[in-house]
Amino acid sequence: MSGEAPKLTHFDAAGKAAMVDVGAKAETVRVATARARVVMQKATLDLIRAGDAKKGDVLGVARLAGIMAAKRTADLIPLCHPLPITSVSVDLTPTGDDAVEIAATVRTTGRTGVEMEALTAASVAALTVYDMVKAVDRGMRIEALRVVAKSGGKSGDFTQE
Repeated sequence: MSGEAPKLTHFDAAGKAAMVDVGAKAETVRVATARARVVMQKATLDLIRAGDAKKGDVLGVARLAGIMAAKRTADLIPLCHPLPITSVSVDLTPTGDDAVEIAATVRTTGRTGVEMEALTAASVAALTVYDMVKAVDRGMRIEALRVVAKSGGKSGDFTQE
């Protein structure tokens, strides 16, 4: 490494916000996975597992919300490019006595990555879980939103847990 600080890509030479020009980048298969977790009371998770929440199938609705959110990321994040997403999967898994783990994976063939789409899918799925059962558990916490994997593009592969 040259010792130089990395340059932020979303600012022009004058320091104004700018959309990155990805026109010269190669089109490659790009995949990103983001995770989040919703921590709640045991009774709340029991309600979700049993399918007895007043508003319906919490995990099914949250899955659809996450998928829809990935497709709308460019409408929400000002400098994101609208991308031709080829697939989105959102998995919600009750774990232990008190949490729902969320994993969102987004894929495209394009000139820029899909990390923001994966993060948006995971966060909106988590928000939907919260919304659907907040009447019984206002103390829920949404935690650990992060990109855990990305592949494709010039910067190469990245993984973390």
